[in-house]
Amino acid sequence: MRNAPFWWIFLAILLILDWYVFQAIRTVTAGLPVRGRLIWHAVYWSITAMSILLVILLPYFFSKPGPHYARSILFALVAGLFFAKLIASLFFLTDDLRRVLQWVGYQVLPKNKNVTSTDVLFSRSVFLSWAGLVAGAGLFSALSYGINNRYRYQVRKLKLNFPTLPALFDGLKIVQLSDIHAGSFTDPLAVERGIKMVMEQQPDLILFTGDLVNNLASEMDDYWPLFAQLKAPLGVFSITGNHDYADYVQWESLEQKRANFEKLKAVHAQMGWQLLMNQHVVITRNQSSIGIIGIENWSAKSRFPKYGNFKKAFAGAAEIPFSILLSHDPSHWRAEILEQYPTVALTLSGHTHGMQFGFEIPGLQWSPVQYVYNEWAGLYKHAKQALYVNRGFGFIGYPGRVGILPEITVIELFSKD
Repeated sequence: MRNAPFWWIFLAILLILDWYVFQAIRTVTAGLPVRGRLIWHAVYWSITAMSILLVILLPYFFSKPGPHYARSILFALVAGLFFAKLIASLFFLTDDLRRVLQWVGYQVLPKNKNVTSTDVLFSRSVFLSWAGLVAGAGLFSALSYGINNRYRYQVRKLKLNFPTLPALFDGLKIVQLSDIHAGSFTDPLAVERGIKMVMEQQPDLILFTGDLVNNLASEMDDYWPLFAQLKAPLGVFSITGNHDYADYVQWESLEQKRANFEKLKAVHAQMGWQLLMNQHVVITRNQSSIGIIGIENWSAKSRFPKYGNFKKAFAGAAEIPFSILLSHDPSHWRAEILEQYPTVALTLSGHTHGMQFGFEIPGLQWSPVQYVYNEWAGLYKHAKQALYVNRGFGFIGYPGRVGILPEITVIELFSKD
């Protein structure tokens, strides 16, 4: 089993965390009758035992290729409990630091004869214990509620101005979709509602920026007829993302893996999408043209593969004054595109999902993924170039969204302000 040492280390950390949280449970239940304390302790350790069992079973679920919704739910439960306890422990750690400082002060300062070192060292704060437990429970509740948001599609509209855009393309309306992750879907009717929302925008052009599936081409068997409904006058163009290569499951042979990828490419064609594999197309209106460049997955992060070849895709496109690049991973923009290729006016990416967790309010957005990616959701500009990072149509791992909703992006292009 791959990553077995890591998994057992994680299990050990989880056990230590469970014990640490239990100390707070003991503190807040200290005033209850013995029977009440025993009930609360039994409930806590029952939930803990179940989470440990799930941790042990998860590697076996993930070692098998295939779309398993139960796998996602189990992962969400384990992750939710882990992060809830981790957040709670920050409060307990604060309390323990306070207790240590009190103990040090007791050793150094003149002694109060009425206070013993035992009283000082072992007196936990009931307030901080409750605060930590409430914070942890709040996080777990938010993650549980977020499961209801997994099909709550949000249409985001923006207008962008580029002086290099040919005037005949003024008002060009693009819909961007990204990160469908069909293997996570369980509700075709909800997915179809999202597709209808796309078509209601009446786009001139539809662009998909990768991760059609979690791993297997067969994940699209029940969904390709739905996505084949996506039509636009100037066409539907797509690229591959890191998950489309099925690098995250074990294969009996390299030939099977290659066959899966070939089947996936055929699915794009079956839906009427033009898959751009390190290549570009030219869209013409009368004598004016723009370029659509699409590359395979390319990431500046070492843990993600570089299948893309931008130079190959860009060959012959340099003379086009305005181009749109489809590149799944937004780190590609800063690493290779920005400033080096000024005719690539707009780059469209996805990949991050906004980590499916965070908050966005006017003037402020936050997600843990921002500590990994400089550009992770929405619009970014530098000089005359722009990047838009779509928050994803689907979901993976955690089967829900908290604060970062699934997205349908509508972009209108103009040549003047």
